[in-house]
Amino acid sequence: MAALLHSVRKLSNVPVLVACAALFVLMVMTFCDVILRSIFNAPIEAATELTRILMAILVFAVLPVVSARNDHIAVDLTDGLFARYRLSHIRDGLIFIGSGLMLYWPIKRVWVLAERARDYGDVTEYLAIPQFYVGWFITVFAALAAVAMIVTGLLHFFAPHLLTERRA
Repeated sequence: MAALLHSVRKLSNVPVLVACAALFVLMVMTFCDVILRSIFNAPIEAATELTRILMAILVFAVLPVVSARNDHIAVDLTDGLFARYRLSHIRDGLIFIGSGLMLYWPIKRVWVLAERARDYGDVTEYLAIPQFYVGWFITVFAALAAVAMIVTGLLHFFAPHLLTERRA
């Protein structure tokens, strides 16, 4: 089990690298757009639609990794109470499992919208990129986030020692 978890941790670097590449392309494109707009009065026409697509890739590519690593924003108003009674692992497990299960509805809705865009043949304005690809990407990575959260929640209950990564 520990070897599998180690492999999954190594594999989780792939979506992070995809998000890093999207961010780098977004930064270069924005820089070039500003220079072209300011100096030559010739902006990149497709910058808006590329920004939307790259932001979707950036956010949803890292969603499973952020969820599984518990790196999301959290409010710790009740941490002292749960720590005092040693119930933190139960609370965390329930929250992870509940959050993972609740992602079912947005995943289902985005999938329906992506399929509708595919049926209608919706494409982006300048580059004619089919819009359902972005919807499928969001659906797949939100589903991966849901699975990651449910597995992490189960690990909180049954194998909390596997949640801490050992550094060698």
